[in-house]
Amino acid sequence: MTPLSFPKRVELADITVRDGFQHEEKWIPTPAKLWIAEELILAGYRRIEVTNLGNPKGMPQFADSDKLLSQIRNSKRISKQIGEVELTAITIRERAVDRAIELRKEGIGPDRILMMVSTSASHMKINSGLDHAGYWAEAERAIRKAHDAGIKVNGTVSTIWGCPIEGPTRLEDAIAFTKRFLDIGADDIEHADHDGSAPPNKVYEYYSMILDAIPDTSKHVAHFHVTRGWGLANILAALQAGIVRYESTLGGIGGQPANFFDGYPVSGTGRYYYQDPNNVGLVCTEDLVVMLDEMGIDTGIDVDAVLNTGRMVERVVGRRLRSETIRSGRIPKKATGL
Repeated sequence: MTPLSFPKRVELADITVRDGFQHEEKWIPTPAKLWIAEELILAGYRRIEVTNLGNPKGMPQFADSDKLLSQIRNSKRISKQIGEVELTAITIRERAVDRAIELRKEGIGPDRILMMVSTSASHMKINSGLDHAGYWAEAERAIRKAHDAGIKVNGTVSTIWGCPIEGPTRLEDAIAFTKRFLDIGADDIEHADHDGSAPPNKVYEYYSMILDAIPDTSKHVAHFHVTRGWGLANILAALQAGIVRYESTLGGIGGQPANFFDGYPVSGTGRYYYQDPNNVGLVCTEDLVVMLDEMGIDTGIDVDAVLNTGRMVERVVGRRLRSETIRSGRIPKKATGL
């Protein structure tokens, strides 16, 4: 029997404070966001995504972005670690990139920003307001400006395995978009399954193709949603293909921006994504770190600390979340005596 082959070490990022909370229909207090970011950093995370610098009118959850970035930068709890941490903010459009640059000049801005291109023309237009030609031109300008300000840029490629508007997509298009992002200066690429349409066999096929085309594993980040329940299975498929960078959210929360917030409608994201707009979520951080630990894959993360933080996130949002391991715990390593 040929044993399964996996990387010996992987690098995890947590994106709870941004992607996790963007679907919440109530305000998450800034002190709660700060505490969660601090706990993740103390647990060993060195890459976290903390806010969206776009117009908060459509996503009021991020009206505190400047305040939160400042508080993280100046937190005494993580003063020893913060110099090693890469903070990411979402900047889909150039105006948000300009805002990130200004915050960087003030000493509180992000280390890394994210811009996103969908392989689907329909999704591209709805998500950004621009067609592909317009967005590529904007992204090229924005990446140049960001680099001049000392900010890294992630280029996210979406609708890789399918589009909620157009249906089937071509994996080859996502590879071409990845190459184009890197050609115009993106520092790394997030390969995103934003609507949970990626089955594990296609995940393995895609990441094998990507690593054949661009073998540098530091350039690739896997991002899976669990709309259809395939999140950890897709992680396993990506591991088998050789991917070493992953991101997730505590409790598996997050997904498309809420279109109802604190008692009133907001623009958020349209209902074209799901038959049930509340059926959202990402790979669960707690379950992911426990699974990798059991597989003998080094993450550098304090698993017990993550489980404790996950329990608190349930209290912050006020409901039961997706994590199984915050209930069942880790697998015992010795007799329990029961």
